[in-house]
Amino acid sequence: MELAIYQVDAFSSGPFSGNPAAVCLTPDGLDPPLMQKIAAEMAVSETAFLALNSRQLRWFTPLAEVDLCGHATLATAHILRQTGQLDVGQSIEFTTLSGPLTATARQQTIELDFPLSPPDMRHVPDERMLNALGLHESEIVACGKFGAKEMIVLEDALLIDRLKPDFQALAAIPGRGVAVTAPGHNGYDFISRYFAPWVGVNEDPVTGSAHCALAAYWSERLGKPTLAAWQASARGGALQIALSETGRVLLSGQAHTVLCGRLFI
Repeated sequence: MELAIYQVDAFSSGPFSGNPAAVCLTPDGLDPPLMQKIAAEMAVSETAFLALNSRQLRWFTPLAEVDLCGHATLATAHILRQTGQLDVGQSIEFTTLSGPLTATARQQTIELDFPLSPPDMRHVPDERMLNALGLHESEIVACGKFGAKEMIVLEDALLIDRLKPDFQALAAIPGRGVAVTAPGHNGYDFISRYFAPWVGVNEDPVTGSAHCALAAYWSERLGKPTLAAWQASARGGALQIALSETGRVLLSGQAHTVLCGRLFI
């Protein structure tokens, strides 16, 4: 069996920035064990699989399936536009584990219509997690929980840049993912980094799904329905964010294809 496979840098200003995702388009769905093996072979944070007959979209890290992934959804819509299956101005609705998700092809960007995930800000972080992240309790101004994932809010953006987590210690603590965020600079409303060694991704370069929660927190704190965000990983990536009146969030960004080929199975 041969499969078309692409690698796309999503939420990127150009090649070799943003978050790389693999995209596999198939006429019908593949078996989950095969998708997991392909994702492990591709060895990027997420591989997206789109069954064209049903528009079912699934995402796999090298170790596990996830129920929501922003950058790989953006990458999938980008490939559909590139291959002539999605015109500028058109939208496509995917069937996913997080319900129906819509992507719209704009002239320069892809716009994702995702669920807003307001975090529960009453969360108290595990001291072991703070130690693994290299943070002290005095540096933290707020903590939240969104689903199985955590959010830690700092006041100093420089601390975000300086983080050097102990990923082995982090993975030994129960968890799924942790976003560390602070007020932004250089024209951005906020910045963040996201760590998920529990699913085989020590640091995710740009995390669309985490911004469903980050957007809710920063929009309320800053009193703004539109936001500019920067994820301060080594590769870095920018997101434009708008909260809708229907209780959802629109995430927009650019994407660039860096590789296309055939996968032989």
